[in-house]
Amino acid sequence: MPLDFTSQEIVPDHLNFPVVFEDTKYEKSKYVINGDTGEYLGIVGKGFKCASHGDFFTRAHNTISEVLGESYCDSMNINYRSARNNAWALMDMTMPSVLRRIETDKHTTTIAPRLIALHGIDGSCSNMAFFGAIDFFCTNGCITGDYDKIKKKNTTNFDLDAFIDELEHSMSDFFATADKFQRWAETSLVYVDVKAFLEKLMPSKSDKMFTLYNQEVSKRGRNVWSLYSAFTNYATYADERNGFNLRNTGNDTAAQSMWKREQEVSKWVSSPEFSQLVAA
Repeated sequence: MPLDFTSQEIVPDHLNFPVVFEDTKYEKSKYVINGDTGEYLGIVGKGFKCASHGDFFTRAHNTISEVLGESYCDSMNINYRSARNNAWALMDMTMPSVLRRIETDKHTTTIAPRLIALHGIDGSCSNMAFFGAIDFFCTNGCITGDYDKIKKKNTTNFDLDAFIDELEHSMSDFFATADKFQRWAETSLVYVDVKAFLEKLMPSKSDKMFTLYNQEVSKRGRNVWSLYSAFTNYATYADERNGFNLRNTGNDTAAQSMWKREQEVSKWVSSPEFSQLVAA
């Protein structure tokens, strides 16, 4: 039977703090406060309630471990990202013990299941869970199509019954998505005007994305998998590696901005244009 871990074992110290509320002078709102540091993190409505990051992420982790079992969760890697002075946090879990191979005519990589739990204590987001994959060749995160459909838990704690039901389907979904990725790897773009396609799909980003695509082509071949890998590169890095730098707003929102890029990629691959490209 999987062990029940505590928040001290699962959640890093900077996110593992109690949430405290304090009335504002306006009768319909209250402050959200870091109970350890006393830092004011935001203002929410009077009726707003939430679990702490520690409680939320620990319950999500222990449920994943219990439902999926050791064969999936052995050696699970957990990474955290945060924003808004730690009021917004994301737990990104990868399962390297469960692998699928994706092969093109010139390259082979492996992908593993990826589960993401998202939590906000300042009203900036609902409790959410996402299911996806990680490409170990470039460590890009993958979330696509029906596989990534948002599982919202807009509750004070965590709707474990619904979450368990989704988890039970997530692994079969992973293998179905891996099969789709393999079809993309076998779908040639040799006779497709990819530059024109990108100009239609993402006008303001098309030039840089076309450069990224050609870089992927040099490694993976001229196929849909290379195009998708360029998309996920955009959602994974924001520096000289791809030219898609983030603007420094000074507002501690970099992690949120990168997460929004993953949602942007999801919309691209769910678009009619991309569906037509894959079917061509």
